[in-house]
Amino acid sequence: MQPEIFEYHFTVPKSAIDDMDHVNNVVYLQWVQDVAKKHWESKTDIKLRNTYVWVVLNHFIEYHHPTFENDKITLQTWIDNHRGVKSERHTKIINSTTQQVLVSAKTSWCLLYKETLRPARITDEISTLFF
Repeated sequence: MQPEIFEYHFTVPKSAIDDMDHVNNVVYLQWVQDVAKKHWESKTDIKLRNTYVWVVLNHFIEYHHPTFENDKITLQTWIDNHRGVKSERHTKIINSTTQQVLVSAKTSWCLLYKETLRPARITDEISTLFF
């Protein structure tokens, strides 16, 4: 079964630009985390969000092409697989005009119980929301 791809569109703000006049590497990483959160919030209700939280175990990010102020971009993200308490999420940052992939990322996440911050197995209730 193919995972559903979640998309978020926006225009690059001046605040994302560094001294080299393109998007700073740290900003891309923030966008990777932001789109993951937006995806989670779009698929879950308040009860699930009050029960669970996600923490990053690691990020692997590749910078393919620079991005500039006022570029229109699309963030795409999806869950590739999950097992136990861990999930692998992929993200692409794409220039909306040229369709050129600017950044690709793979992030390993761990699901935790929000109250105790202890690992929580990913239930069918959660996994079916994303596949």
